[in-house]
Amino acid sequence: MLLYNTLGYEIQEFTPITAGKVSFYGCGPTVYNYAHLGNLRAYVTHDMLTRVLRYAGYDVQHIMNVTDIGHLSGDNDEGDDKMVKSAAERGKSVLEVANFYTSAFFADMDRLNIRRPDVICKATEHIDEMIVLIKRIEANGFTYSAGGNLYFDITKFPAYGKMARLRLDEQKAGARTSVDEHKRNPHDFVLWFTKSKFENQALLWDSPWGRGYPGWHIECSAMSIKYLGEQFDIHAGGIDHIAIHHTNEIAQSEAATGKHPWVKFWVHNEFLVLDRGKMSKSTGGFITLQALLDAGYDPLDYRYFLLGGHYRTQLQFSYEALDGARNARKAIVDRIRSLSDKTGEAPVQVTNKKAAAYLAAFKAAIENDLATPRALAELWRLLKDTGIPKTEALAVAFSMDEVLGLKLKDAIKEEAPSLDIEYIERCIAERAAAKKARDFAKADAIRTDLKAHGIMLEDSPAGTVWRSMG
Repeated sequence: MLLYNTLGYEIQEFTPITAGKVSFYGCGPTVYNYAHLGNLRAYVTHDMLTRVLRYAGYDVQHIMNVTDIGHLSGDNDEGDDKMVKSAAERGKSVLEVANFYTSAFFADMDRLNIRRPDVICKATEHIDEMIVLIKRIEANGFTYSAGGNLYFDITKFPAYGKMARLRLDEQKAGARTSVDEHKRNPHDFVLWFTKSKFENQALLWDSPWGRGYPGWHIECSAMSIKYLGEQFDIHAGGIDHIAIHHTNEIAQSEAATGKHPWVKFWVHNEFLVLDRGKMSKSTGGFITLQALLDAGYDPLDYRYFLLGGHYRTQLQFSYEALDGARNARKAIVDRIRSLSDKTGEAPVQVTNKKAAAYLAAFKAAIENDLATPRALAELWRLLKDTGIPKTEALAVAFSMDEVLGLKLKDAIKEEAPSLDIEYIERCIAERAAAKKARDFAKADAIRTDLKAHGIMLEDSPAGTVWRSMG
């Protein structure tokens, strides 16, 4: 099993701390708004990672947090509290907003066939654990108080910024930031805010440092340590977490426990981007999963689209690309249905040598840093190979889908959509209009979609005609 480890910036052989068991923490959502497609890429990546590990025979303990307090709009203690700002805009309490968007988030998870983590922990339910951890950091001499807040002093932690490759020597000692004049160093961060930060903070707790609330970074450290121990195997999140959030997590956790390294493997997924840049709620440039559903797409079309790109590769979203993913997924489903119609249930074991070879190649792909594009290619090769007995092909496809999560078994239970003549003729007319407007991508997508349903279009001087491929 090979994984790219951000801690060393290289692909490394993965071996867990405890043989046969994997402890895994994935950064969860801040529930102040709907998750956008870029956010959801991270959770599909986490799902793929746990599926691959379990497929490889590991017993995986997967923990995910839900941040419902303390996350500022700037990861480095700048800006407004995201939860408080959202509550004020909507005329709701912070907890009402948190509960609503938490439910919406998990609805999206279910739609994308993302398996639930073993433990889902809310920040507001783990304040005591955060206070205990902060006290340990303080007792070990890594903090200072200023302006009513308790800060982590990065100069006391020599390895600070190692994973992010920060050049701290380029910054002047004792430099102030324009936002927080109480910081001794621009990279110092707050462990505990008092009400001096925001006069009308919604949720406050008593602590040894005054009535206030925790910094965002301490949440993940406290909850991961509670459920996974002081050292664990894998921590995952988006690449935007590397420079600040995950860097600060490492510093405070190792300062508290003295355990180095705190986490053995760090796994980060790349951005999903639009043609105008990174998908972001702050700029208003984001698309939700519900928007795709409203446009007629299946959530699994988006899952397939994500699997078509490696998790460490920046992926550009477009509806044309999503159309391609939808057509490809439909073609797979149609092929699975055709195999099932003629064979019934698939056998438990695969004995055909070619079928076994495809499965072995698939396993090699997914166990090589989650190479999902290669894995999908092996599924396609399997389904196109008419030399494999249908029962064997179906069995291998179902085995592959334990990792891919495309719900191929469910596709068999559903009736294949029938296309009436009126619909086909309407598609032909739309395709003709698209070609006239020189929108050849749309014209090709219509042809591919009809082909996936068994309808072949043939162009001639007299016009376009269709025939059934069945």
